Amino acid sequence: MQDELREPGYPWSRVQIHPTRASVDLALTGIGALAVGLIAQEPAVVAWTGALLVGLALARAVTMVGVARVRAAGFEMLWRGEQRMQRVGRGDTIELGAEIRNRDSLAARYVHLRAVCSPDLEVELEPTSGEVPAAGRLAIQVRVRAPRVGQHGIHGLSLEVQGSPGLFEVPLTFANPYGVEVLPQSYRLLLRSARGGRSRMNAQDGRAGVFAGDGSELRELRDHQPGDPWRRIAWRASARRGKLLVREHEREERDVVWLLLDASVELWSGKPGLAPLDQAIDEVAAVFERHMGRGDSVGLGILASRCLTWLTPNRGPQHRMRILNALATDTGCWDGDRCDLDEADVAARVIEHMRPLDPAGSARLRPGEPDKVLRRAERVRARAPFEGVLPNAGSNRERKLRQYLSAFGMHAPARMEPERTKTDLTLTHTLKRLLYERPRPSIVYLWSPAPSFERLPQLEKALSELPLRRLDVRWVCMRAEQSIPREGSNLAEPVADALGLRMRIARERGEQALRRWGLRIEPLHAKTRPRAPAPRTTEEAPAPASAPRLP
Repeated sequence: MQDELREPGYPWSRVQIHPTRASVDLALTGIGALAVGLIAQEPAVVAWTGALLVGLALARAVTMVGVARVRAAGFEMLWRGEQRMQRVGRGDTIELGAEIRNRDSLAARYVHLRAVCSPDLEVELEPTSGEVPAAGRLAIQVRVRAPRVGQHGIHGLSLEVQGSPGLFEVPLTFANPYGVEVLPQSYRLLLRSARGGRSRMNAQDGRAGVFAGDGSELRELRDHQPGDPWRRIAWRASARRGKLLVREHEREERDVVWLLLDASVELWSGKPGLAPLDQAIDEVAAVFERHMGRGDSVGLGILASRCLTWLTPNRGPQHRMRILNALATDTGCWDGDRCDLDEADVAARVIEHMRPLDPAGSARLRPGEPDKVLRRAERVRARAPFEGVLPNAGSNRERKLRQYLSAFGMHAPARMEPERTKTDLTLTHTLKRLLYERPRPSIVYLWSPAPSFERLPQLEKALSELPLRRLDVRWVCMRAEQSIPREGSNLAEPVADALGLRMRIARERGEQALRRWGLRIEPLHAKTRPRAPAPRTTEEAPAPASAPRLP
C-alpha cells in the first residue's frame, strides 16, 4: 500500500443530526394519531402513539451516542501518497486514493459520500454508500476532472453516518486539503517532451532566417562604407587589393513574439470549460508552444482593467513553466478589483474554512475582527497545498486574507460589473507600449472580443499608428456563443440562439473594421489542441515568419 499523509483529517466537532424520510413520516403519523386519540379519548391509541414518539427520541439518542463513540474511538480520513498537490492539464482526469479508518469495535454505516471542493472541479467518488468495517479501513477512489485552469482545492470529504435503526443521519466532514493545479492543455506536451538537447545561439531581434550582421560565419567581403567599425576591416585582404575591405558575417535571427490576452472578468461567464477565457487560454498556450518549438522568443501580457502580468520575451524550459503558471493563476479573480467579495466577506469565508481545520483556535473568531482572523489564518495557512499568490487589494491585511483563499484553492466569484471600457483603454496603452519595447517585437497576437470602434475611437487611433509593415499584428476574436446556457426552460434554446446570432453579427462587424486597418484575423478556435512540434535538423530551413499557424 502507498504511503499516507502524516496529517489525517478528523471529523469536525460540530455534530448535527437530520431525520430521514421514514423518521419524518413516523413522527407525523404519531402526532396525528396522538391528536385523534386525545380527541376521541382512547387511552390505547394515546399510549401507542406516545410509545412511538418515545421510540423516535430513543433512536435519535442512540444515533448520537453511536456517532460520538465512533468519533471518540478514532474516525479519520487520509489521502494515499505523500503529495498534497498535483498538476494536470485542462480537461484531463486524474484518480486519487483516499481511505476512511474506523478504530471502533462497531461498524459505521454511511448512506452518502461527497467531496467538499471548488466548484471548478468535477469530482466523482466510489463507493458513494457502504460501511466502514469495525477496526478496519474503507478505500475510496476519487476521480477528478479539471475543466478550468487555476489552483483548485479539494477541502475534504463529507459522509452521512446512519444510526442502527436507520431513522437519523449525522453528516461528518473530514477536513484534509488537497490541491489540484490545472494548467493549459499544452502542459501535456511538457510532460511528454524530452529534457535537455543541443543549445542554439539565437538573436534577440528580427525575423527567422539568416541576415547580415555580427555572427560566427563569414558572409562576404565588401567595400568599406562610412560607419563600419574598424574591427571588421580585413587588413590582409585590403593590403592585397589596395582598398579597404570589410568582413560581413551572418547571424541567425528568430521572431520576437508577444501574446496579449484580454482577461476581463466578464469573459469568465459560462459553464466551467466553456467560457470564452477558458478557450482563449488554451489557444494562447498552443501558439506559445508553436513558437517555442521554432526557437522564437515569446512574451506574455495579461490585460484587464489594468495590466495583470507582463513577462518579457524569453525562451527555455523555465520560461515555459513561467508562462503556463501565469496563464493558470494570474487570470483568476482573487484580486480585490476582480472579485465580488469585500474584506468582510473574505474574512467570513476564511473563518468558515478554518473551523474544520482548527476548531479550537477559530471557534470565537468573528468577521468583524479581521486582525484576529489574519493572525490565526497565518498559522493555518501552513497546511495549505499551494504557496498562494499575493493578490491585489486595498490594504496589506486584505491581501493576506485573500492569499489564504488562493493558498487553499478556494473559489472566488468574479465581479458582476464588466471591465470592457477599462480594458479597451489598457489595450490602447499596451499597443503603444510595444512600440518602445526592446527587443523589438516582430509578431503580436491579441486575444480579445471584436472591438466596437464606435464606443472607443482611441483604440482605432492606436491601431492606425502601429507600423504594420514591420510589425505583424494578429487579432484573435474571442467567441462567447458556446458559453450561453441552453438548459432550463423551454425558452432557453431560442433565447440562446438569438443571443448567439447577435454576438456573431457584432463579431463580424468588428472583424471587418480590423481588416480595414490592415490587421490579420486569426481563426484559431477550431485548432486549439496543440501537437508536439517535429524536431528540426540543421539542414531544414526555418518556417516563414508570416504564417505561423497552429498545426
